[in-house]
Amino acid sequence: MTRRCRGRIRGDVVVEGVPFQAARQGRRRVDGTRAGDPGLFGPRSVTWQLHADPMMWVAGVRALYFQALHPRAVRGVIQNSDFRKEAVGRLMRTENFVGTTTYGTTDAAEKAGARVRKIHRMLSAVDPDTGERYGVDEPELLLWVHCAEIDSYLHILRRSGYPITDAHADRYIREHLVSARLVGLDPDAVPANQAEMRAYFEKVRPELAVGADAREVDDFLRRPPTHPLLVPAREVLWRRVAQLAYASLPPYAHELYGRAAAEPATVTRQLRATGTLLRRIPARLRWQLPPKHVLRAMSRLGPGSRPAPYKLGG
Repeated sequence: MTRRCRGRIRGDVVVEGVPFQAARQGRRRVDGTRAGDPGLFGPRSVTWQLHADPMMWVAGVRALYFQALHPRAVRGVIQNSDFRKEAVGRLMRTENFVGTTTYGTTDAAEKAGARVRKIHRMLSAVDPDTGERYGVDEPELLLWVHCAEIDSYLHILRRSGYPITDAHADRYIREHLVSARLVGLDPDAVPANQAEMRAYFEKVRPELAVGADAREVDDFLRRPPTHPLLVPAREVLWRRVAQLAYASLPPYAHELYGRAAAEPATVTRQLRATGTLLRRIPARLRWQLPPKHVLRAMSRLGPGSRPAPYKLGG
């Protein structure tokens, strides 16, 4: 399939043979969903199923580690915030953005994207070595953040035992051309399958480095400020999440950070064990956490829209 034949992109991605307008028709469909706006992805997308998985939290932390490897990108974060105080809030805002764009209405997703683009337009950073001031919405920076995030979501879920085939992975990456558009990227300039994603990372790898800004991110993720009463929980829960997220990075990332990780086979076993444990928690209970994106989508579209691995299809 050529880049132009992926689907009809009208600001959103057509999900595997489901025309955009047909997805909005006010009748009950054969998959059990009912009238209501399915949003930018819809219940038949790979994204809809994957993003309801509890291992997305580990994936989000991996994305932070990965994104921090681009000096210009992480500099924009550090210079425009007090990272040590706002890092958790940043992670929560990212989770809310992903939840809204995945499970929210089309209008809610578009408004979320508009807010992100507006914020990015107002922010800039300064290279301390050259004095150059640049916008954080430079396409190359947005592209790095997007690819590091999408790769992390796909990598963690797949490696932790979620049943994702190569075809599913390509569909997932292709579906997120719409996410790229929402943050201000041209979808035609964004990797649309695994091969293109691998080629992108190979191309950008010489630009990656770990400086003071990346060290600050690493230090926070390893030892986030915590109320004294919560220190035991940090040591038991958060440290495991952070260690797994870091260990799942590619070997060259460990070399850049200068910190070794467990053998890949060991990391895979740990990810699978963690995924198995978290997936035993009833989904309805997990989805009760605010802001309840999945439950609100199911209320809007009906029980047939419930995310589940078996709905990925072939």
